[in-house]
Order: sequence, then structure tokens, then C-alpha cells
Amino acid sequence: MRKLDIIKKNFLKIEDTYSSFATKSSQAIRFGEIDEDIRAPFFRDVDRIIHALSYARYADKTQVYSFKENDHISERMLHVQLVSKVARTIGRALNLNCDLIEAIALGHDVGHTPLGHVGESLLNEISLRELGEYFAHNIQGVRHYMEVENHGEGLNLTLQVLDGIMCHNGEMLSNIYVPVKKTKDEFLIQYKNAYHDLKTSSHNHPMTLEGCVVRISDIIGYIGRDIEDAIELGKFQRDELPASITNILGNTNSQIMNTVILDIIENSLSKPYIAMSEEVYHALFRLKKFNGEHIYSKSVTKKDVAYYREGMNKLYHTYLNDINQHNLSSIIYTIFLDFQSSRYLNSTSDKRKVIDFIAGMTDDMFFREVKKVMTP
Repeated sequence: MRKLDIIKKNFLKIEDTYSSFATKSSQAIRFGEIDEDIRAPFFRDVDRIIHALSYARYADKTQVYSFKENDHISERMLHVQLVSKVARTIGRALNLNCDLIEAIALGHDVGHTPLGHVGESLLNEISLRELGEYFAHNIQGVRHYMEVENHGEGLNLTLQVLDGIMCHNGEMLSNIYVPVKKTKDEFLIQYKNAYHDLKTSSHNHPMTLEGCVVRISDIIGYIGRDIEDAIELGKFQRDELPASITNILGNTNSQIMNTVILDIIENSLSKPYIAMSEEVYHALFRLKKFNGEHIYSKSVTKKDVAYYREGMNKLYHTYLNDINQHNLSSIIYTIFLDFQSSRYLNSTSDKRKVIDFIAGMTDDMFFREVKKVMTP
């Protein structure tokens, strides 16, 4: 046996310990051909994601709070790493494929706009008005990895990773997560339908148990950390957290994560689904509601939202006009379109090109560009 074959076999040796419900490397599906090397397919997807240009931009994208001076407040980069760690902890305990889990977790939020969910809602307004299609960060994440990244050639990630990204929806909390197997065509139908029926698409189930793990880990990764950030910024005090919640989950991020992770492992071991106990599920549900009322609804002022809305709309029309006028000195050409393949340029409408560009911006870039168009 050649040395490379031995090394490749070593990569797959861990799969002998996997649960019967885990996703094996032999089940990996890609949309395009790929030259195989020593790496297992989902392990290789992790490499493709972290070496992509968009991964670096996580470091300057809002998690909850934008343009704050405190350097200890979470950015999107920290969030995806926390989700990856939480999900791999659960996955290892349940003998699942941690390479697949890591790839989904690290790629799951790449479709997020600058300004977090506020920016997402504003770009959704523009997309509905201009294209008659919804904009959602999980769907944009799939689009980004299939159509935009790698100069418009895509990364050719596995179907299982793309599906996990599409179905990660961390805003939807359940007490049980059951995978639903799907083909390439079924995945593409769900993906395309999401542009026109966002409500239905938010309830799509991941096709793998590993995707289910990432979906619940998304919530675990932000819910306690967002509390720590809010307290750090003086938004409220720790003793304001309801005792009915903290008596079950704890009142620090560490305690909350530990409680929920152990509860999931205990209730999901040797099962074809991911589940929580009723007590922990209801406490987590109440905590999510508390965060919504005390953190997310107050993370940005109405005045700021109005400014961002005007700025994002002005950016959209400015860049669209630059394309129509073939203004090659515009930033949408000099750092984006000039580097995209003919495949992307010929298959993408001008309006979609602008939305792709704005969606990929960091907070700082967005703010700089807005200041330009908002200055008389």
C-alpha cells in the first residue's frame, strides 16, 4: 500500500467509532468533480471555508452591537468559533462526524450582512422591492459558497455542508431536531423556494444529524454570550435575569452552555435525533424571549436604523448606477466585479450583483461607504 493511501486511511480511521446515525465520508456528495487527496471530504470543506476571503471578513461583522469601543464585545468571528466548539463537543460525545460539524459551523453565518440582523432586514427590504425576492443570511450563505466566492466559481462544498448552512436557522428553537434526508434536487428546490417563501423555508430540517447539532449549537453559541456582552456594556445587571431561568440554566455564559450541552448529550445519546429535556427547553425558550426584549430590540436606536436604511439605499442606487454607467473607477468594480469570473458576470443580474456586494461588506467598509454617499 502506498504511503498516501495509508495516510488517507488514517484520516478515515475515526469513522470506525461513529454512531450508526453519523454521516460517513463515503456519503459525501458534491455538485462538481474534485481531485481527491489525503483529506476526508468534510475535512477538506473546512479548509476551503477558512481559506476563503469571506472568512477573514467575519472579524469585522456585527454579532449584536455595532461600532462599540469595547474590544471585548463579540464579533461574528467569535460567534462562529463558539458554535463550532459547542457543536463539536456535542458531536464528539454522540460519536458523530466532527469534520462535517466544523465545516457547517464555521460557514453557517457567511451570508450575514454588515450590522448583523439590522443590516439583514434592511437589505431584505431592498431585495423585495428591487427583485421581488427575500434576502436571508442563511440563503445568502448558500448562494455565496455556490455562486460568489472564489471569484464567482464557488467552492464546490459538499451538499451536506451547504444544506447545514441553509437549515441552520438559530432563531427557531425546538426541543427536538430530526434530520430529513434529501437529494441534490430536493435541496435545490428548498434553496430556490426560499427566495419566494421565507416563512416555509425557515422550517426546513437539515439532512444530517450533524446539521441538527449545529442548528441548536447556534443558539447555545450566542444566547449566553450576548448576555455577557450586554452586561459588559452596562445594558442591564446580572441580577435582573429571571430566577425562574437562572435556577435551571445558571446565570453566566459558562453555566448556561454547560447545562444545555450536557442536557442535549444526555437526551440524544444513541438516538436518531437531537433533543433536550422539557425543563431545559422551556427555560432556554424563556431566556431567548428575555434576550429579545432586553438585548436585541434595544441593540440599535430608531435614529441609527433610519440612518442605516437611508445609507444602505443610497449605496444600492449608487452602485447600480455605477454599473449602468460602466463607471470602472467605482469600488464595486475595483474590489469586486473586476475579480469575478465571466460565469458570475454573465449569469447574475446587475441588481443581484449590488446585493451580493453589500452583503459581503464588513461593518467598517459599510460605514466608510455610507459616509461618502451621505456627505453633501
